[in-house]
Amino acid sequence: MKQVTGRGETIEQAIEQALQQLQTTKEKVEINIIDEGKKSFLGLFGGRPAVVQVTKPEDPVEKAEEYLQNILTDMGIKSTIKSEVNGKEVTFSLSGERMALVIGKRGATLNSLQFLTQLVANKIANEYISVIVDAEGYRQKRKEALEQLAKKTAREAKVSQKKIALDPMPSFERKIVHQALSKYSYIQTESCGQDPHRHIVVSVKGR
Repeated sequence: MKQVTGRGETIEQAIEQALQQLQTTKEKVEINIIDEGKKSFLGLFGGRPAVVQVTKPEDPVEKAEEYLQNILTDMGIKSTIKSEVNGKEVTFSLSGERMALVIGKRGATLNSLQFLTQLVANKIANEYISVIVDAEGYRQKRKEALEQLAKKTAREAKVSQKKIALDPMPSFERKIVHQALSKYSYIQTESCGQDPHRHIVVSVKGR
């Protein structure tokens, strides 16, 4: 949270001065009028400036992006971050060099970055924010790979008539698999275990 005091001949001028100090707009701040001011007599004496106190609350998206950028800098990675807000969901798309290092094996590093960034955002957010951290379109590629895995697993379960346990994965990836397998009327799924080892078990209904 940032707070400054603005002064001017009028309240509007005082507010404008404060907004310039904060480098923001009126819609993003809270304004408290300290003194409405008083015009001087004949412009010579008896006057006093209008005084306002303007507060800029911390923006969870800006804070999360700053945190993410700092982590990447500490990793020695130069990157560009593009943020996109859609309702209560914000996506940070990363691009630059050495993105393979940012993604990690099966997206493990990217998932960790996403988890930590979401914690930072929701620490100051008034309402829960869902955060997605992507790098060079990895999330879409991973989604397609998980859907293919789901299709393959459904076939294997039908042929073997046995339960098949998939590798542990985070909740948002399990959701993709659950949704993909819901298309198969003869397949049932359940999530088992505790994070970070929680995984999906696939089986034929009635088995």
